[in-house]
Amino acid sequence: MTARRAQWAWSLNGWANHAYATTVLVAFFPIFFDKYWAKDLPGTVSTGYLGLANGCAGAVVMVLAPWLGAVADRRGWKKRFLGLFTALGVVASAALALIGEGQWQLALAVFGLSSIGFFGSFSFFDALLVEVARPEESDRVSAFGYAMGYLGGGLIFLFDVLLVLHPAWFGLADAVAATRAAFLSVALWWALFAWPLFRYVPEAQPTSEAAGWRELWHTMRTIARDPPVRTFLLGYWIYIDALGTLQQMAVDFGAKLGFSSSALIQALLLVQFISFPAALGFGWLADRIGTRRAIYLGLAGLVVVSGWSYFLHTERQFYAMASLVGLVQGGVQSLSRSYFSRLIPREKSGEYFGFYNFIGKFAAVIGPLVVGAVAVFSGNQRLSIFPLIVSFALGGWLLSRVRERTLATQVGRFA
Repeated sequence: MTARRAQWAWSLNGWANHAYATTVLVAFFPIFFDKYWAKDLPGTVSTGYLGLANGCAGAVVMVLAPWLGAVADRRGWKKRFLGLFTALGVVASAALALIGEGQWQLALAVFGLSSIGFFGSFSFFDALLVEVARPEESDRVSAFGYAMGYLGGGLIFLFDVLLVLHPAWFGLADAVAATRAAFLSVALWWALFAWPLFRYVPEAQPTSEAAGWRELWHTMRTIARDPPVRTFLLGYWIYIDALGTLQQMAVDFGAKLGFSSSALIQALLLVQFISFPAALGFGWLADRIGTRRAIYLGLAGLVVVSGWSYFLHTERQFYAMASLVGLVQGGVQSLSRSYFSRLIPREKSGEYFGFYNFIGKFAAVIGPLVVGAVAVFSGNQRLSIFPLIVSFALGGWLLSRVRERTLATQVGRFA
């Protein structure tokens, strides 16, 4: 019962922080930025600035994650650092509600801080997976965490959509006031549902008092000499770059093609509620066909989406494409996390997941910048997503080159 409670508490953190991912990161901020804060800027320019903000936030997390992961392992501070980044994300999300019309520079700066809080928390959240799940159950628990995230994020997003579409129902003057209230709702939701993790998930014992750059350099060399970990991280870097870029820039992409805000929001709702059962289904699928094969299936679906984007013309097609993303994105993310957790030593999970998120954030620096650059220099919005096909295919091929460890080897490493 204690183990199951810890798994539920850990998963609730996904329920909590996914409110930011849906309402702020991929939905209301891009729309509000384009139509309210940066409404006087050309569309391709605002896309470039949005990509720059995402990229800069990713760069900060990329630099901090491995070193803070090493500190967390050695001092037993995973939950402490998770709490600090969560607090930053909560406060900055609430602060977005205070920014006035036309203040696009301030909006980008506060959005960057909120993104640092959101993305920075993941190294420590992911690292705690090994504290709540044995290797043989990691696929199921990781998938359940993502499923809870999509469900929780979808529910608060549905509430916020109703808030913006019908502000009078809630005693608000207009959609602008409702959008501000939506940012506040994210902060409250995130803070409320994050706390069970800090109460019920155990913290690993510290491994030593020292946590300097020398120890971090030693781990980097260890990773470089470990072919399964090294090859996986390279492949993961390439395909998660493409997936993260697709998630972050999809709404902006649709808006520049002339799709209505309501259509974009409805598509995002569709993604959330399809992703909830789909993520659970991928956990089940991994038990039957293997984790890697399940990831390949998800990557194949993302290849189709990337190619489809070039030929996208109608909102109905956008809904269909969003449905396909919802079917596969949670599986790729959750199974990548659980697969990596079985490749690494448990006592260094914070440090290794620091590198895991270093890779993800390095990708987040490159991907949005590339999309923004393609849009600006080609003058063709459709071309910005199409090149992601190569990333999904190459990342999947590198994943196929990883030499898997046997379950007995995993248990020995984690004993």
